[in-house]
Amino acid sequence: MNKSIVIKNKKASFNYELLDNYVAGIVLTGTEIKSIRLGKASISESFCKFNSKKELFVINMNIQEYDYGNNFNHNPKSERKLLLNKNELKKLEKEINSNGLTIVPTKLFLNEKGLAKLQISLARGKKLFDKREKIKDRENKINLDRLKKKLRS
Repeated sequence: MNKSIVIKNKKASFNYELLDNYVAGIVLTGTEIKSIRLGKASISESFCKFNSKKELFVINMNIQEYDYGNNFNHNPKSERKLLLNKNELKKLEKEINSNGLTIVPTKLFLNEKGLAKLQISLARGKKLFDKREKIKDRENKINLDRLKKKLRS
């Protein structure tokens, strides 16, 4: 593939403390992968959840309908199954149940074979004061850069 598609979840690192990363395959239909190849997908509001059969699904991932996909088009917000090893699934489920962590998609990309992959992270939610601290640090860094630039002139 000559064109690489990378769709990031920018809110994830702000709202969560990311602990472990995993790369999972996604079960998609034909029109879904065509829309992803055009870059018409969003994972900003999505999360992952186990069902009763201990399978992992990504929920709320938005893949826009394919423009040329008449009556065979897909539902943009449907649940999509993630493909991981059995050991990885057991480890994730154990971490979620025991430590109260969550699984958040951080990046959707196409690998060198053209298959869609989803990078997921085991995450712990940040408290409000952690978010405020990060914003304050960012503003201080911007102000410091401004002062340095002004002193150089």
